Amino acid sequence: MAVSDLEALYVHESVENVIPKEAFVEAFSDLSIPAELVGDGETYGETDAVVTYVPRPKFLDAGWVHCARAGYDAFDTEAYAAAGIPLTNSSGIHGATVGEVAIGCMLSLARLLHVYRDHQNETHWYTPDYERPFTVENERLCVLGLGTIGEGIATRADGLGMEVVGVRRSDEPVPGVSEIYDPEELHEAISEARFVAITLPHTPETDGLLSTAEFEAMREDSYLVNVARGPIVDEDALVAAIVDGEIAGAALDVFETEPLPPESPLWDFEEVIVMPHKGSATNRYHLDIAELVKENVERYRSGEELRNRVA
Repeated sequence: MAVSDLEALYVHESVENVIPKEAFVEAFSDLSIPAELVGDGETYGETDAVVTYVPRPKFLDAGWVHCARAGYDAFDTEAYAAAGIPLTNSSGIHGATVGEVAIGCMLSLARLLHVYRDHQNETHWYTPDYERPFTVENERLCVLGLGTIGEGIATRADGLGMEVVGVRRSDEPVPGVSEIYDPEELHEAISEARFVAITLPHTPETDGLLSTAEFEAMREDSYLVNVARGPIVDEDALVAAIVDGEIAGAALDVFETEPLPPESPLWDFEEVIVMPHKGSATNRYHLDIAELVKENVERYRSGEELRNRVA
């Protein structure tokens, strides 16, 4: 990139979907350019940068746009590429936040923590069958996708004594992962895993990636953990797999339709943990995103390649 002027950073109010908008703007108080909170009425020029949660046609008039989330499938990347406007996303900062949630889900599914809480709500002193609780130590975890989040899950699972394998196109070693399978070997990779964790992006290739055949390939005592994107999993097939005993249960932070409709059968399974797409939610998430944006402001102004550029 050539050295470029950047005179203002505009924070679109839609960021409040995931972070407090005023605190986010305040996080840029030490930035070398002014930061301002805006709504849909603002216009932009080539010396402006925009941070937003949602796409808007006007953003294509800016000099650079940052998506305040890892998933950018709502943005028309072809339009950004055609206009020559850099689009960046917020991947690479979720290894700890989402990694902890995935590990917490596996521990809960293994040790019935969610079930105990359900019974607490009914003031019921519940005792499970002796054979049901198990430790995650020495159990196999298969991570689909070994980017920042996948590696975050893998290293934490390895620390708990789990056997971790992964699926991705590259065979480059990943800390804590003992074996890497090619995507063509998906069924083999998941067939012996007690837990299957999804951290893949949603693309045409991953849409409906886990469906009836995949659940049939999994162990009957296995659990699915989805902290990626809902459409990667065929929800009807997942419900059928749980009802038919093809798998034991699931922990889901993402769904085909969000919020999850009240009529969804997924609400009613004891062995399914339903979360409101808050795997990355912590009290400093706005600071994590701000640090990424500030780094890219300096990169943009000095003509360096932007981190996390997706278009």
